[in-house]
Amino acid sequence: MANYYTDHPEIAFHLEHPLMKRLVELREKNYEDAKKGIDYAPVDYEDAIENYRRILDITGDVAANVIEPNSESVDLEGPHLENNRMVYASKTFENLEQTRKAGLYGVSMPRRFGGLNVPNVIFSMMSEIISAADAGFQNIWSLQSCIDTLYEFGSEEQRTKYIPRICAGETMSMDLTEPDAGSDLQRVMLKATFDEKENCWRLNGVKRFITNGDSDIHLVLARSEEGTKDGRGLSMFIYDKRNGGVEVRHIEHKLGIHGSPTCELTYKNAKAELCGDRKLGLIKYVMALMNGARLGIAAQSVGVEQEAYNEGLAYARERAQFGEKIIKFPAVYDMLSRMKAKLDAGRSLLYQTARYVDLYKSLEDISRDRKLTPEERTEMKTYSRLADAFTPIAKGMNSEYASQNAYDAISIHGGSGFIMEYKSQRLYRDARIFSIYEGTTQLQVVAAIRYVTNGTYLQVIKDMMQSKVSDAMKPLKARIAPLVDLYEKAVNYVKEANNEEVHDFLARRLYDMSAEIIMSLLIMDDASRAPELFEKSANVYVRMTEEDVCTKAYYVMHFTESDLPSFRAE
Repeated sequence: MANYYTDHPEIAFHLEHPLMKRLVELREKNYEDAKKGIDYAPVDYEDAIENYRRILDITGDVAANVIEPNSESVDLEGPHLENNRMVYASKTFENLEQTRKAGLYGVSMPRRFGGLNVPNVIFSMMSEIISAADAGFQNIWSLQSCIDTLYEFGSEEQRTKYIPRICAGETMSMDLTEPDAGSDLQRVMLKATFDEKENCWRLNGVKRFITNGDSDIHLVLARSEEGTKDGRGLSMFIYDKRNGGVEVRHIEHKLGIHGSPTCELTYKNAKAELCGDRKLGLIKYVMALMNGARLGIAAQSVGVEQEAYNEGLAYARERAQFGEKIIKFPAVYDMLSRMKAKLDAGRSLLYQTARYVDLYKSLEDISRDRKLTPEERTEMKTYSRLADAFTPIAKGMNSEYASQNAYDAISIHGGSGFIMEYKSQRLYRDARIFSIYEGTTQLQVVAAIRYVTNGTYLQVIKDMMQSKVSDAMKPLKARIAPLVDLYEKAVNYVKEANNEEVHDFLARRLYDMSAEIIMSLLIMDDASRAPELFEKSANVYVRMTEEDVCTKAYYVMHFTESDLPSFRAE
């Protein structure tokens, strides 16, 4: 029987990463849950890893044997509107039922609330697996991670009230964007007013492009400070669908991810609770939400990268032209090898980022119970900085790779890839949104570029260059060394130009170079530890990086202000 976890040993490989020991130690807080008698809590590191394997195995089974077989039906039917309520596609209800029965909710939440208490890296693996089966359903399922923000910033009363419901399988959404506030969330105008009589907040206005917008529990960004027009007047609220006051006005008809309902909502005096402190909705809480969501899109992207590669490989092995299987044609096996290299390097970047997030978030959680030692505070700051630096490249690069792999899968299929009966066209339609929502790739560049110019990525690269690799990887590492020098020169060239417009124009090229060198070093490390899984991909990816970095460095270092496009002032 198919299993989307065990069928891909590259996922399980990442459970053995050296950082996992420290990560689990912090997450389990000296295995205190087992000592309290919670029977499903691990008693030591080996038990924790085995627990993760079981969860991933269950996820892989449900993904392969329930969600994937339902995916075409969900894509064709999609959600619909009935009496101002969103109704999922019929097979989506089956997916929800089966994932609930399998206990795949409240994944990251503490066990005292009924959660599984697994780290983000495991949640990312689960997200990848579910996305490979159906990226649209992954949206619905993975939005349970919004509860992390409520756990982090809500009151204990709110945690006790809402977290067990998510652990039981209720759904969530984050209601941020509006018709006049997309990427620029400072323009949010949904109004929040305090009802003195009822001792609650009331929300009025419209939200647009809300994924899973008719969910059970919403986190809502609204303007609580009358007379303000910027981010300082925004707060975060919790809206419970049980209280009413919100209607679905419209469900968007989208190019892809048809199973994921994208709603326009009208808030009419809807009762809500303040989450955290006033005025910090955008400045603090949305940033936490968005960072988690961006990692979720990176995982969603890796899932589609994997499935696109699977579809392309299977077709190339079966399809014959001119008397032989097309997988033997250089043009085809070049595409397939690049698809696999992007997948393996992108997955490595995703899980490295997730581990950094886990390490600093776990220490942050521990700090709520006791004072951290100076060493722990330093550790938390280090991993927080790395998580912030890696998140925009994990999201940006993987979302682009998903589209590229899906595009190549269609190319391998030839004319058949353009036919709706083949899965490749759906993967292509689904993948296109990944580099748009939760911050376009261009916005990921904006988020990342300061780590280029302040030397963070360069220092990370130089530190990684000091690590040992296997003898087989040493020639590849020697090829990376001159690329690092080229990269450093390109960064310095842009900084010395001292021209903000030139800096912004070249930022994407510097971003790509940073990410590709980091991913080359990550995949070489993976190949050193598991050559049977990653040696081929390491060879291909390093050569791709060499080709790209040399080209981009030449472009950057021969660019002047006069080369800026003439239409920029139009």
